[in-house]
Amino acid sequence: MSISHLSLSGGPPEDIDPKDSYLITRSIMAEPDYIEDDNPELIRPQKLINPVKTSRNHQDLHRELLMNQKRGLAPQNKPELQKVMEKRKRDQVIKQKEEEAQKKKSDLEIELLKRQQKLEQLELEKQKLQEEQENAPEFVKVKGNLRRTGQEVAQAQES
Repeated sequence: MSISHLSLSGGPPEDIDPKDSYLITRSIMAEPDYIEDDNPELIRPQKLINPVKTSRNHQDLHRELLMNQKRGLAPQNKPELQKVMEKRKRDQVIKQKEEEAQKKKSDLEIELLKRQQKLEQLELEKQKLQEEQENAPEFVKVKGNLRRTGQEVAQAQES
């Protein structure tokens, strides 16, 4: 096959076998000298050794991580400070949403809250009056009872 069979997009046309397309790309690329010649004078490239990966500590750590992953125990990815900051941010967002919900109360809700506050105030006033009456001396209580009975008698006579 020749290079003229390549399409304008740079890739092989669809009707060419994938094995042939490999050959086409291989023919375009320059091949290194050491593949063709078995020249003993040439220095052959070798893969560099990574000292981190060959260290015993790294291998132990990698083995431990793999075992934990198989067990389903994920390592703590985030530092404690980051977790605390995220929690604060979440709490702040929740507070903002609650405040917005309170601000968006309808007229009916506002009116119901006002009535509820008035009722609570009235109940507090009633409780204060009852406490004052209970703490009042005996003669004040008797005098109040006499007035009430006198008013009831007067109303009964009028009707």
